Amino acid sequence: MTFSIAGFCRETGQFGTAISSSSICVASRCPFIAPGRGVVLTQNVTNPVLGQRGTELLAQGLPAETVLARLVEEERFPEWRQLQVLDAEGRSAVHSGAETLGIHATRRGRDCVAGGNMLADGAVIDALVEAFESHPGELAERLLAALEAAQAAGGEMGPVHSAGLKVYEQASWPAVDLRVDWHIAPIQELRRVWQAYLPERAAYLCRAIDPNRAPGYGVPGDDR
Repeated sequence: MTFSIAGFCRETGQFGTAISSSSICVASRCPFIAPGRGVVLTQNVTNPVLGQRGTELLAQGLPAETVLARLVEEERFPEWRQLQVLDAEGRSAVHSGAETLGIHATRRGRDCVAGGNMLADGAVIDALVEAFESHPGELAERLLAALEAAQAAGGEMGPVHSAGLKVYEQASWPAVDLRVDWHIAPIQELRRVWQAYLPERAAYLCRAIDPNRAPGYGVPGDDR
């Protein structure tokens, strides 16, 4: 009950994901990123262990096809799982088991991979990839624009309620990790949160790397 995309930026080395679902808190259990190495998206009847295991394999330098083959081989119920893997060379691999729900599709694009289930139309996944490939700007913006394009193309068969946007740069923690866990219009709300977060992002990075150079916090009691 989900549609999602993983993307890679060759200029910055960033990896990221954007995802939406009719289920609550989808971003808490489906997207997994190995910084500098790649992404695993695990969805449909989700097993988060596949995301954890997949990022372990990506961190070892294994290519996407090998990672996917290992995940499918190790999983007890591969017929229920839908997986997309993207590696550090921009290569991708996909799996939709025989029990994947409703109208479902996957597509491998240029430095991206996307998939979904319980879709209004298989063309939703085409819209995800095409928007990502054509949209200008940084990785997070391209991912969010892709999610919006998928929604405009029909999205899920029913209403979506949660969404998330995550991007890793070189640090072991995400530079962007935004979630809307339950909302009547989660993708629109995710856009609003992204626009609010964007002006603050550099300050949070600076506080982690060199707090002496960080700007003031703008809160009561901060007299810097």
